[in-house]
Amino acid sequence: MNRPAQPTYRRVFWSAGFGWLFDALDVGLLSFILVQLAADWGLTPADKGLLGTVTTAGMAIGAPLGGFLADRLGRRPIFLITLVLFGAASLTSAFSPGLGFMMVCRLVMGLGLGAELPVASTLVNELAPADKKGRTVVLLESFWAGGWLAAAVLAFFVIPDYGWRVAVLAGSLPVVYAVLIRRNIPETRPAELRRKVPVATLFRQHRRRTAVLWIVWFAVAFSYYGMFLWMPSVLVGKGFTMINSFKYVLLMTLAQLPGYFAAAWLVERWGRRPTLAAFLAMTAVCAAFFGAGSSETELLVWGALLSFFNLGAWGALYAYTPENYPDEIRASGAGFASGFGRIGSAIAPYLVGVLVQKEYSYSAIFGLFAGVIAIGVIVLVAFGRETKKRTLA
Repeated sequence: MNRPAQPTYRRVFWSAGFGWLFDALDVGLLSFILVQLAADWGLTPADKGLLGTVTTAGMAIGAPLGGFLADRLGRRPIFLITLVLFGAASLTSAFSPGLGFMMVCRLVMGLGLGAELPVASTLVNELAPADKKGRTVVLLESFWAGGWLAAAVLAFFVIPDYGWRVAVLAGSLPVVYAVLIRRNIPETRPAELRRKVPVATLFRQHRRRTAVLWIVWFAVAFSYYGMFLWMPSVLVGKGFTMINSFKYVLLMTLAQLPGYFAAAWLVERWGRRPTLAAFLAMTAVCAAFFGAGSSETELLVWGALLSFFNLGAWGALYAYTPENYPDEIRASGAGFASGFGRIGSAIAPYLVGVLVQKEYSYSAIFGLFAGVIAIGVIVLVAFGRETKKRTLA
C-alpha cells in the first residue's frame, strides 16, 4: 500500500505525541493526588492501591478492544474516539464526591487510554519512513515523560495551595485536543483491508512471538505501575513530607527524557531486542537499590536511574511490538500484548497497597519488581526475535 509523504507522518507524530502527553499527565497526576486523597477521604493503603488498579484494569480491557477495532474499522476513528472518552472521564473525575465515583471515572479513563496507546503507536509505525520507524516510535513514547513532568509540576505548584481537583481539571484537555487535530489524522487502513480480523493467527502462526511479547509486557507494566504510581507515597513512607516527595519525584522524572532519547538512538544503531533487554536489566538493578535506599542522595540517584532505564525500556517496547506482526493483525497484536500487560499493571498497585498495609519493607516490595523484570529479560533474550530492518508483509 502507498505510504503518505513525510510531512504527513510528522504531522501525525506530533498530533499523536501531544495526545500521549495529556494521557500521561493524568496518569501521573493520580500518583500525586493519591497522597492528598488519602488525607481527604481517609483512604487505607489498600484503597489507594485499588484506585490505581481500576485504571489499569480499564486499560487491560481497552487495549485489545482498541487494537481489534482499529484493524476492523480503521486507525483514525478509534484513535479520536478514545481521546474523547478519556478526556470526558477525566473532566468528570475532578468532581468526584468519594472513592466509588472516582473509581468509575478511572475505569472509563483506563478504557480510553488502553485503547489509544497501541493504536497511536501502530499509526506512527505505519507512516514513518522505514529507516526511522523504531526511533520515531520511541520518540513518540518520550511525550509520556513530558506528561509526567507536567503532572509533577502541577502537583508541586497547584495541589498544596489549590487542591487536587484544580490539578485534575488539566487532564480534561484531550477533549479539546481531539477536536483540534481531527484533520491531521490520516487513515492507514484501506477500506478493502477492513475485513474480519484473523485474531486467531496470533496464537497459531505467531504464537511464539505472541507468548514472548505477552510475558515482557506483563513484566514491564507490572513493575512500572507498581513502582511509579506509588512513588510519592513511598517517599512519604520513608519519612519525607508531601511537598518534598513531590519535589523529589519531579527531579527523578527529569531523567525520563534522556532515557527515551538514548533508547531512540540505540534501537536503530544496536537493535530493538538488545536495547529493550539492556534497559530492562538495568531497571531491575535500579529497582532493587531504590527499594533499599534510605538517604536523600540514594533515593534521588537510584530513582533518577530507575526513571531513565524504565522509561527507555517502554520506548523500545512500543517500537518492538508492532514490528512482530504483519499488516492485517498489527494493531490487534499490539493491542492484545498491551492488554495482557495491563493485567500486570492492574494487579501491581493494589498488591503494593496490601503489602504496605501488611508492613512489608519497601526493599522487599521493590525486590519483587526486580525479580519479575528479570524473568521478562530472560524470556526476551532466549526466545525473542530481532525486528530491525525486518518487515512482515
